[in-house]
Amino acid sequence: MNQKIHQIPLDLAHRPAQGREDFLVAPSNQDAVEWIDRWPDWPAPALIIYGPVASGKSHLAAVWGAQTNAAFIQTSDLEDKDASALASAAKTLVVENIHLWIGDAEAEKKLFHLYNILKEENRTCLFTMNMAPSHIEFTIPDLASRLRAAPAAAIQPPDDQLLSALIVKLFADRQIQITHEVLDYILPRMERSFAAAHDIVVTADQLALSEKKGISVPLMRRVLLMRQELASAGDLFR
Repeated sequence: MNQKIHQIPLDLAHRPAQGREDFLVAPSNQDAVEWIDRWPDWPAPALIIYGPVASGKSHLAAVWGAQTNAAFIQTSDLEDKDASALASAAKTLVVENIHLWIGDAEAEKKLFHLYNILKEENRTCLFTMNMAPSHIEFTIPDLASRLRAAPAAAIQPPDDQLLSALIVKLFADRQIQITHEVLDYILPRMERSFAAAHDIVVTADQLALSEKKGISVPLMRRVLLMRQELASAGDLFR
């Protein structure tokens, strides 16, 4: 019996992700979550979830993998094993970051044969990538046609509600509680991305630990200034 992923209220709450850290459900990832919930009623052997770095693709893949007892195909597996060996790992499979393999003819052939095996045996696989298949140049046309025809769900950039929940959660993962004052300071001044939220929390935690201070507005002001300086320095060397 498939256990559904239920949407949470976007009030900085979070819900257990089947033994993993909390997965925050919001409009930006709702489509992907609904496709996960539809399994095994997928119209193709594969589902593709795509989105920016740190957007939760791996987390959602882990949720689905736990639900279905899927095997996770590693980079070394794609290099060392043929399609039959990959397919034998489990009835359901997860292959992450396949965009890194597109353009490699041998890797694409393995993915193509793997897809065909799954289709013939009425099995399923979850792929993750950083962009839609329609925006990637494939070497093997048959693989391109199959993946472009498969259902694909985007994880969109986060809105303020999801960013708020994510920042609170990322600090909580580090056993840090922040005040609404700190959160209200960060939100209007940060880049609107998942990766930025992760970087800000990591930098703030490291700075607070090194100085043996708590997470405060003055500390967060310094963190954001540090990020601006690094970004400006990067622009100079482009």
